[in-house]
Amino acid sequence: MTAKAILTDTTLCIGCELCVEACRREYKLGEDKPRPWKMRIDDLSATRYTTIVRRPGSRFVRLQCRHCRQPACVSVCLVGAMQKTPEGPVIYDPNRCIGCRYCMMACPYGIPRYDWDKPVPFVRKCTLCYARLGQGREPACVEACPTKATIFGARDDLVAEAHRRIRETPGKYIDKVVGETEIGGTSVIYISDIPLDFLAWRPGLDRTPLPDLTWVALSKVPPMVLGVGGVMAGLWWIIDRRVKLAEHKEPEHKEPEHKEPEKKT
Repeated sequence: MTAKAILTDTTLCIGCELCVEACRREYKLGEDKPRPWKMRIDDLSATRYTTIVRRPGSRFVRLQCRHCRQPACVSVCLVGAMQKTPEGPVIYDPNRCIGCRYCMMACPYGIPRYDWDKPVPFVRKCTLCYARLGQGREPACVEACPTKATIFGARDDLVAEAHRRIRETPGKYIDKVVGETEIGGTSVIYISDIPLDFLAWRPGLDRTPLPDLTWVALSKVPPMVLGVGGVMAGLWWIIDRRVKLAEHKEPEHKEPEHKEPEKKT
């Protein structure tokens, strides 16, 4: 199956946030509210799956899940709540989620958010409108963009289009398709006239897919769980045995105390 992707050209983005509103309508998201854990009112949240980051010089950059081709969030999810689909999107199944939030810690772009307002909170993030793709439709954000700063299509075609724009307009863009190869590549790619290192947890991410690194730690989880469980079971058996032995132990025979006869006066 042909993997799909989004190409965002930041030079065409006017910061209108129609993509944000389209996403809000599509998923019936609530209104943005100030929260202590949000850095800004327009930061990603359980009510904002995509947002516009404003940069100096009237530059606007749309922020959303990057839908990594080899996603770290999927690799660390112990119960398969995060899943990578053949079509490209990384989707989330709340029925499997145990709330460990490992996906939030593993994401190199800091995308997943937690629905802290709910009694039973879930992880929230962009799904690239996976249900719409199954209907042959574009993501809601792409459909709403008035300047075509965001376009949708086959990933290989969009990578080729990105390189064509860079090649045919020398000096307009930085000579880099962001997301083409970093950490194995992403399904949301960018071309821009400003550096986009701020979109990741650190600048200069190399090509190494993060699951290659997370597996080093996760592969130790089963042995550690079994090892700690074995030690705890052993300690319980020893303590329980000592308690039972103490309960069944007969009291020691004691000699009657010698009392001196009372003196008559």
